[in-house]
Amino acid sequence: MGVALGEVPEYRKKASVTPIFEKGKKEDPGNYRLVSLTSISGKVMEYLILETISRHMKDKKITRSSHHGFTKGKSCLTNLITFYDEMSGLVDEGRAVDIVLLDFRKAFDPVSHKILIEKLLMYGLDEQTVRWTENWLNGWAQRVVISSSAKSSWKTVTSGVPQGSIPDPVLFIIFINDLDDGAECAPGQFADDTKLGRAADTPEGHAAI
Repeated sequence: MGVALGEVPEYRKKASVTPIFEKGKKEDPGNYRLVSLTSISGKVMEYLILETISRHMKDKKITRSSHHGFTKGKSCLTNLITFYDEMSGLVDEGRAVDIVLLDFRKAFDPVSHKILIEKLLMYGLDEQTVRWTENWLNGWAQRVVISSSAKSSWKTVTSGVPQGSIPDPVLFIIFINDLDDGAECAPGQFADDTKLGRAADTPEGHAAI
């Protein structure tokens, strides 16, 4: 019923965020990745929405071929092989190559809800799915849970896609799908890591990167 109405119950808009240590000093909060733990019933609905969005993106061939993250049949390895093949081909021709590596800091967190919804509409998602996604994002609240006795108060989240939720990878891909628009170079993308490369054996080629 919630999907049909494009509405999400308030209790399904709450997540307990658990910090997972990645690397570095454990005393530094910046060395932890935050994962949102949501309700089981909410995840079932999220999965249905993910299926709808993913099917539309695949049928309409919307996702750029340069994307390798969160894409069926692609991986970090296919990303590296494809980009390496293109760049090494230029080097084999005796040409100079410029490569720029980009990494978005806290990539999932600053995603604008407004821009994301605009892009869902731009890519032709049905109104019902877009309305549900917008309602799901608006009013999202979370708290940090360290242990059963150490919990923060609830805070409203005004940007970002909830990490740990089912649709968050595909929503992030949609948000950055047009990142390489107008780029006169070979892009390679895996999640929030982007590589740009092209021949740079002329002043024009070097400037274009």
